[in-house]
Amino acid sequence: MARFQVLKDGELLTFSRYEDIPQSFDNLVSFEPDIIEGPHTDEQHEEMHKLNDKLLKLMSRETR
Repeated sequence: MARFQVLKDGELLTFSRYEDIPQSFDNLVSFEPDIIEGPHTDEQHEEMHKLNDKLLKLMSRETR
């Protein structure tokens, strides 16, 4: 299961869905998306290639 943790207003918040992460937060603590074991389909490869972009987008939402 995926796990994303952010620090917001001194509180550690944990999410299992990327979409549930607040638009702004103090710091990104943990970025652990689901990685499906291979072999992978072409669609799964495309999704995995997007993970770095998702990480960078989250980091840009950090306020500290």
